[in-house]
Amino acid sequence: MNLSWIFAVLLAIQPIHSPKEITITKDGKSVTTINRFDFFHPYTDLPIFDDGKFHQFLNQLDKKISIEPKNARLDHQGNIIPEQAGYKINRQAFAEQIYSNFLNQGSSNLEIPMWTVYPKVDSELLSTIQNRRIGHYVTSFNPQNKNRSFNIKLATEAINNYVVFPGETFSFNKVVGKRTKEKGYLKAPVIVRGEFAEDIGGGICQVSSTLFNAVDNAGLAIVQRFSHSRDVAYIPPGRDATVSWYGPDFVFKNKYQQPVLIRAHTRGGRLVINLFSSEGIRYEPRKIPIAPN
Repeated sequence: MNLSWIFAVLLAIQPIHSPKEITITKDGKSVTTINRFDFFHPYTDLPIFDDGKFHQFLNQLDKKISIEPKNARLDHQGNIIPEQAGYKINRQAFAEQIYSNFLNQGSSNLEIPMWTVYPKVDSELLSTIQNRRIGHYVTSFNPQNKNRSFNIKLATEAINNYVVFPGETFSFNKVVGKRTKEKGYLKAPVIVRGEFAEDIGGGICQVSSTLFNAVDNAGLAIVQRFSHSRDVAYIPPGRDATVSWYGPDFVFKNKYQQPVLIRAHTRGGRLVINLFSSEGIRYEPRKIPIAPN
């Protein structure tokens, strides 16, 4: 939205007689205050509107008051936890309110107009794609290695309940996100150029590798996969999928006409990943080698 020329034309034909400050409210409660000089800088006799500052203000306000929608999901017992709608700023309507206030001596209070944002996965959809298992894989890990086990658990939770829609691609790095201490990831062994080392997030390649085999078992399209520089004990040779935030990713595409649900959990020293879809899905399963115990 380029607002500079709109303000320039309006200011040219009408001087500003606006409130000195406008209080921005949501649900009747003050969120912040703004002054017209937050967005104008008088380089000439005609004040110039700073488009960048205005959008920066909107971005910060969006982060402060917007609520992300939450998809419906399954708990550990398989019960459906209903979805929750989210909200974000209706930027066009909000901008129009600000125009009116700055140009026409409007109210000194503005209630932020909000959009309702609906989640992609609701309870009805989830109930139809949780019944037919189309892919499955299990790997084992040493639960005595606390740091590595914890990293596996975090990454597993990040992909659990994720729904991949028809024609959509799934990126492990994008869904799991950057593995950092702030997110709780710990130092554990990793393979770097064929040698063992320690780094934040060590162990998550077991999650991506287990997911790859479940995805391959379901006959989904593998878009991107890389193997480690040496064999790993938890997976048959050549069946791994290494990932790194600044390097390789594991990506697959849902080539079927039905959504696919990822269900993943750890229990004891086992990592279990199942893929589900609707009863009517026509899929092409592939036989894959079983992981070592």
